[in-house]
Amino acid sequence: MNIDGLLIDLDGVIYQGGKAIPGARTTLEYLAKHDIPFRCISNTTRKCRQTICTQLSGMGIDIPQDHIITPPLAAIAYMKQNRKTRFHLLVTGDVSRDFDGIGSHVQGLTDYVIVGDAGEEATYNTLNTAFRLLMEGAELIALERDRYWMAQDGLALSAGPFVSALEYATGKTAILMGKPSKTFFELALKDMALPPERVAMIGDDLITDVAGAKQAGMKGILVRTGKFREDLLHKSAVVPDMIIRSVADVPDILEG
Repeated sequence: MNIDGLLIDLDGVIYQGGKAIPGARTTLEYLAKHDIPFRCISNTTRKCRQTICTQLSGMGIDIPQDHIITPPLAAIAYMKQNRKTRFHLLVTGDVSRDFDGIGSHVQGLTDYVIVGDAGEEATYNTLNTAFRLLMEGAELIALERDRYWMAQDGLALSAGPFVSALEYATGKTAILMGKPSKTFFELALKDMALPPERVAMIGDDLITDVAGAKQAGMKGILVRTGKFREDLLHKSAVVPDMIIRSVADVPDILEG
């Protein structure tokens, strides 16, 4: 494939279940050795960037923090662009740390309700609070709207079902920050200073990774790790530019 740079998903591609995918470290070392630009573009919304870096390092994978692009960065850029920074978060984990110093939430004066993968924080009460703020005039921002992801104990609901529930209840349409938003991909492309036609996206999701990349003008490469499912591949109208066993195959693609 004639490409100059790569966007690489993290969960399910670089690691899975707290362990590095075999060959991931070798591939990243290959990219660094050959000065091939890459960014890790992830829909992960449970962890701040610093925590992601720390956990990757614990798996033997060292990726510079500024090489990791997540939906909170896009949401922050969006709020600053619109000069509105009063927000309410519906998330879990420590992803809220990415928003430190950006703005604040004042009851009744919320500009945005920002929803990520909230896990067990997505209760009736927290969803109802978000619902009321939206009905009072706040806009809905979806950090991502994946349907599910591969947790350590199996498939688990992601943010998408809860974003859809809030859309249905309020009649509002969420502003998407993560994949497959074209704006999100463009944020990463701009950071690498590369045009889309010279970049390939490597991911384990046909819709958010492959279809999103192709719609943004990039090539889409699907890996058979993470949440990859053979039955979905055969049923989907989305056709990857390439299907590989894992990220370990990337050096062969670039040299072939």
